[in-house]
Amino acid sequence: MLGANHPNVGRDLNNFATLHLVQGRYSAAEPLIQRALAIYEKALGPDHPDVGKSLSNLAALYRGQERYADAEPLLKRALAIDEKVLGPDHPHVGIDLNNLAMLYQDQGRNAEAEPFHQRALAIAEKALGPDHPDVGNDLLCLAQLSRARGRYAEAARLIKRALAITERALGPDHPNVSTSLTSLAAVYRAQGRYAEAEPLQQRVRVIEEKAR
Repeated sequence: MLGANHPNVGRDLNNFATLHLVQGRYSAAEPLIQRALAIYEKALGPDHPDVGKSLSNLAALYRGQERYADAEPLLKRALAIDEKVLGPDHPHVGIDLNNLAMLYQDQGRNAEAEPFHQRALAIAEKALGPDHPDVGNDLLCLAQLSRARGRYAEAARLIKRALAITERALGPDHPNVSTSLTSLAAVYRAQGRYAEAEPLQQRVRVIEEKAR
């Protein structure tokens, strides 16, 4: 027997919590994540990366419930842990930065979100290379922010780069390609460029039909 406070118990609790989260059962997931967090803090110390993961999981739950004030300090603490333990340029730090940025975007705090997305992109480019699919995902996050702020030319440029990366790395019919095409079409529609948006949406439909 490992005992009730063994880190493996915390891992199992997080796994069960994830199942509840996928089903939107937040009230069932919350005590499981909180217990896992307490186990990790006691067994591994307050600055262990597994503590940071549990903090991020709990923040994701609160974000899903629009409890933004509860989620923000958890994400900031997770970021601080990963920066301290893994270093400021580790890919996990980039994930933390994007999580915090998306929380700000949910609240319309776009000016605060932007530097976090930019730093996450720089980390991914440095750690993974400029043509990695994760770089494409970060470009889409930044493009979404640019579009929300009415900077359409900048958003289109970022999306086109993400699209090129994704097509090259994952193939022309990958779902991530469809995501990029949809994002670019949305930018064109926001500018009234409907004739340019339509062929992009047609290609999305072709990709979706192939995936069925």
